[in-house]
Amino acid sequence: MTHMIRRIALVVGLLSYLGAAPAAPAAPRPMQVADAQELHPLAEAQISPDGLWVAYTVQTANADKDKLQKDLWMTSTDGKQHLRLTHSGDVNGKPRWNPQGQWLTFLASRGEDEEARKNAQVWRLNRSGGEAQQVTTVKTGVNDFRWSPDGKHMVLVVTDADPRDEPEKMEGWKRKTKPPIVLDRFHFKQDIEGYLGQQKNHLFVLDLATSKLTQLTTGNFSETAPAWSPDGRQIAFLSNRSPAADRTEETSLFVMDLPTQADHETAAPRKLATFTADEDSYPLWSPDGRHLAFLMGGEVRLSAYQRYRLAKVSRDGGPVEVLGQSLERGFQNAIAWAPDARSLYGIVDDDRSSYMVRVNAVTGGANVVERLTPAQASVSYLSIARDGTLAVLAGNAKQPDEVHLLPRTGTASALQRLTHQNDDWLADLKMGRTQEFSATSSDSNVVHGLATLPPNYRPGQKYPTVLFIHGGPNGQDSHHLGGFNEMMRELLSAHGYAVLQVNYRGSSGRGDAYQQAIYADWGNKEVKDLLAAVDWAVQQGIADPTRLGLGGWSYGGILTDYLIASDTRFKAAVSGAGSANQISMFGSDQYSVQYEREMGAPWVAQENWIKVSYPFFNADHITTPTLFMGGEQDFNVPIAGGEQMYQALKMLGVDTQLVIYPGQTHDIKLPSYRRDVQERYLAWFEKYLGH
Repeated sequence: MTHMIRRIALVVGLLSYLGAAPAAPAAPRPMQVADAQELHPLAEAQISPDGLWVAYTVQTANADKDKLQKDLWMTSTDGKQHLRLTHSGDVNGKPRWNPQGQWLTFLASRGEDEEARKNAQVWRLNRSGGEAQQVTTVKTGVNDFRWSPDGKHMVLVVTDADPRDEPEKMEGWKRKTKPPIVLDRFHFKQDIEGYLGQQKNHLFVLDLATSKLTQLTTGNFSETAPAWSPDGRQIAFLSNRSPAADRTEETSLFVMDLPTQADHETAAPRKLATFTADEDSYPLWSPDGRHLAFLMGGEVRLSAYQRYRLAKVSRDGGPVEVLGQSLERGFQNAIAWAPDARSLYGIVDDDRSSYMVRVNAVTGGANVVERLTPAQASVSYLSIARDGTLAVLAGNAKQPDEVHLLPRTGTASALQRLTHQNDDWLADLKMGRTQEFSATSSDSNVVHGLATLPPNYRPGQKYPTVLFIHGGPNGQDSHHLGGFNEMMRELLSAHGYAVLQVNYRGSSGRGDAYQQAIYADWGNKEVKDLLAAVDWAVQQGIADPTRLGLGGWSYGGILTDYLIASDTRFKAAVSGAGSANQISMFGSDQYSVQYEREMGAPWVAQENWIKVSYPFFNADHITTPTLFMGGEQDFNVPIAGGEQMYQALKMLGVDTQLVIYPGQTHDIKLPSYRRDVQERYLAWFEKYLGH
C-alpha cells in the first residue's frame, strides 16, 4: 500500500511539474467581430530563382497602435522551414529576389525620425540571415523597383518632388504655411493621393556598387511597371503619352535602350503597342528576349468594364497577338513565362472562382488553354523559378489563402500547400456553409451567386437573410476567405443570418457582354439580378420574407441605394461609401474621365444623369431604415453621397443614421474603425431584423 501511495505521489508530482494534462480542444464556435481582426492575410508570394524558398507578406492588425502592419516571411519549398524575417510591421510590400537569389529586397517606410518614415525606400535582407540594409535614400521615396539581370543595378520608379512640401523655399511664397492648392488638370483628384499636382513618376537606374542614380525618363508624363530585358540592355515600361493623357486611360508599351558608357544621352523610347492596362500589371520579357507578354483591355470607352486579355508582341514591334482567345475570361495581374518560352502562366477570374492556367504562346498555334488548379477555389499571385516551379496563394470559402507550390510537371492534383499561417485561427471557428446557386431575373438573365447559411443551419427553417453586394462593379464574389466582404459574410452567418452574394450584370467572370451590360445604365439590370437572388432564397425556403436586409460598400453601397428606392420589401439596409444623387458626384469624385465618355456632360445628357440618380429623386418611395457610412476623406465615392441620402431620409421621417470615419479614405484602414464598421452592420440588422 505504501509503495502504491508513493507511485501515485510520484505521478501527481510529475504532472505538477509538466503542467496539468492538456484539456480537450474547445469545439469550434461561430465567428465574432474580435475573431475577424485576428485573421492574418498573406500576399505577394515570390519564389526564389533557385526554387528553394518562397517569400511573402503577412498582415496583422495591431490593436495597441491601431494600425495595420505588414511583415516579411520566408518558407522553404519542402515545407519544413518557416522564417519570419521582419518584426517591425513597417514593410510596404513588393518582395523581390535578386537574380542570384542571395538577397531578398522589399519596400519599407522606416527610419529614426518621422521624416525618414514618410517615404518608402528599398531594403535588402541576406537570405542566410542578418539585419536588413537600406539600399536607397531617395528624398521623395521609391514607388517600385526591379533588379537588373546581372544583379548590379536596379531600375526605380520615383515621383517628382512637390515644391509644396517645402513651402518656405517656394519662390513668391517663402513661408511655412502651406500655399493654396492650385489645380489646372482635367483629372485633378484621386482617392488616397488627394488633389493632383503636376508631379510625374519617372524611371531611374541605381548602380548598386557606387550608389549613383541616373535618370532615364523625363517629360510631362509618368512611367510605371519597368521590366529589364534578359540581356540587361533594354527596359520596357508602360506610359500614357496621349496628347490628352488626363482624359483617357489609354496606355502604351514602350521599350528603351539603356545608355552605355560611350553614350552621351539616353535613346528615345520606342512604342510597341497601345491599349488599356491594369495599373498593377507588368510587361514580361520572354526568357529568350524575343517577345514581351502583357495584359490588355478592350476599347478605351469601356475602361470601367475591362476584361484583361493575355497578349504578346515582338520586341521589334509589329502586330499584337492575343493569346488564349477561346477563353473569354479576364486575367489577374500576375503572369509568368515558362522557361522554354513556349507557354505562359496566368490566373483568370471565372464565375465565382479564380484559377491558374497555362496558355500556349507559340505564334500560329491553337493557343490552347490548360486549367491547372481546381474549381471552387481562389488563386492569386503567381511567380516562377528558373526550373519552372510555380508558387501561388490559394484558398477557398473555408480556408484563407496560404502559399502553395505547383511543380513544373504538375497538374491540378499536384498543388502542394506550404504554409499554415491561419490554421490556429481557423481551428477555433465554425464557418458558415457556402454553396453556389443560380436564379433567373425578371428579364430572363441567369444570374449566379453564393449562399452562405448559418453554421448550425437546419433545413426547413427560414432565416433572416442579408443580401450583401460586392463593389466594383467590375469584380466578383468568389470562393475566397479574407477580404471585407468575406468577413462580413461569415460574421452575418455566425449571427444567424443567411447571406446572399450575387454576381450581378457588370461583374467580371462571365465574359464581355455580361460585364459591359450596365454601360450608362446603372441601377437597372443589377437590381433585377439582385432581386432575383432574393426571390430564389425565399422560394427555397431559406429566407424569411418578413426579415430581409441588404448592404454593401462602394458600388455595393450605391446598389443598396438603388434597391431600397426600387423595392420596399427590405426591413434594414446599410449603405457604405455609396451615392444616389449621381449628378452631385460630378466633379466631386475621381471619375470625370469615365463620366465624360459614358454618361455625357450633365448639361448635355441631363436625362442620363437623372435616370441613374433615381434613388435620390425617388427618396420619398423609401421605407427601409438605412445606415449610411463612409470615410471623411474619400475621393472615390465622397461622403457627400451618404450625407445627401441621410438628410433625405431624415426629412422624410425614415429611420436612419450617418457614420463618418475621420481621416479615412475609400478603404477603412484603422483596425478600430474596421471593427466599428462590422459591429454597426451587425447591430443595425439585429435592431431591424431580429431573430
